[in-house]
Amino acid sequence: MNQPRFSDYRLSEDIQRALGIMKYESPTEVQQKVIPLALERQDLVVKAQTGSGKTAAFGIPVTELIEWEENKPQVLILTPTRELAVQVREDMTNIGRFKRIKATAVYGKEPFSKQREELKQKTHIVVGTPGRVMDHIERETLVLDKIDYLIIDEADEMLNRGFLADVEAILQELPRDRVTMVFSATFPNDIERLCQKHMNEPIRVAIESSGVTASTIEHGLIEVRREDKLAVLKDVTVVENPDSCLIFCRTKEHVDTVYTELDQAGYSCERLHGGLEQEDRFAVMEGFKMGNFRYLVATDVAARGIDVDNVNLVINYDVPMEKESYVHRTGRTGRAGNAGKAITFATPHEGKFVRAIEAFIKFDIPEMDAPTEREVARNQAAFEEKLSGRRVVRNNKTARINQDIMKLHFSGGKKKKLRAIDFVGTIAKIPGVTADDIGIITINDQMTYVDILNGKGSLVLQAMESTPIKGKKLKVSKAHK
Repeated sequence: MNQPRFSDYRLSEDIQRALGIMKYESPTEVQQKVIPLALERQDLVVKAQTGSGKTAAFGIPVTELIEWEENKPQVLILTPTRELAVQVREDMTNIGRFKRIKATAVYGKEPFSKQREELKQKTHIVVGTPGRVMDHIERETLVLDKIDYLIIDEADEMLNRGFLADVEAILQELPRDRVTMVFSATFPNDIERLCQKHMNEPIRVAIESSGVTASTIEHGLIEVRREDKLAVLKDVTVVENPDSCLIFCRTKEHVDTVYTELDQAGYSCERLHGGLEQEDRFAVMEGFKMGNFRYLVATDVAARGIDVDNVNLVINYDVPMEKESYVHRTGRTGRAGNAGKAITFATPHEGKFVRAIEAFIKFDIPEMDAPTEREVARNQAAFEEKLSGRRVVRNNKTARINQDIMKLHFSGGKKKKLRAIDFVGTIAKIPGVTADDIGIITINDQMTYVDILNGKGSLVLQAMESTPIKGKKLKVSKAHK
């Protein structure tokens, strides 16, 4: 039987083009099952593990179905964490790049006023955490009357974080004739009740074939005394010598300790935990995706929201207290069909936590020995050589899709009575440029940002330095954001 391809689906040229640039060729199992049903506007209840490709499973059909001309939001996506909201917003923007789909993320710890201004723009998709979404609904800054699609992502984590009441409240405010899709790794009773109450004869899709964790991940367990953990960690990294590694700790104090130790030993590393400012957390996540450093030491805050296809080693420096966390942590590797490895350090007193995890994932984690001195010595030279080199990111989807795009900044906006049509009309008259070369346009009070596609940025920048818009001479420059 032939392997299905994205080109088999009834998708527009704009969506197909974006998928091609991002090297999306063959759909994963969840995508094969969800995309055709979602394109038929079916309510769906989807059981799928992290790393199975579910963001694209809902992202591809909803970006296809969105009507570009409509200015009000048509899609609302609820996520349990800020990091995941930003990741999903990025994925939706990438998939809808050439259809000029505008996606906005709303979440706590970011100024409400900034999000309010973004929501005043033409917005097709809103991705957000339940609390902040509810906030915008109550303050009437998020218009719901054109919402055609609601997606609840990682519903079981919504329950774990106590967001279910907010999700219920949001559901009550939405139009009745919408399409609803719920994605979750597990379906506790509360989530089942939510689906029964708020969905219209949903079709159930279960991706069971690879168990709770991806079949592409090799698991291992090292028993180690607490005082030996740091030494064993260094030995494991030398022997495994990963291109990219996530090290998970239980507390931010442990993260700081491990990070400091590795940093002083010359590792290319960064840290991530809830004690950092939100802006710094996003900067670290972005740096990891771009390949600026090889090792990331983190608490569970990072277990969702890191979508890097080539993390080939996850180390649980501390055994996770919650069995579900093991799946979400280790699910950062072995993604998109790549092989990955997950190694857990357990002290002699943590057997009951390990047994609970094993019961949950339905297999025993194979025990392995800590590396020997000889193994470490044999691998030391190769480790040091790799440590001194920059990590090569082979599959940064966002960088690839943006490589022919230049964002231009114009010194005028709503206050000068400028509209998107004014920019399109003027720029499309430049010789060698058409309306198809113009991407997302964001008009603020005092300034406007315009994405120029297809490598035409320099041409447009040069021409617009001497071309007025609607009779107004604006300063134009390459945007830094």
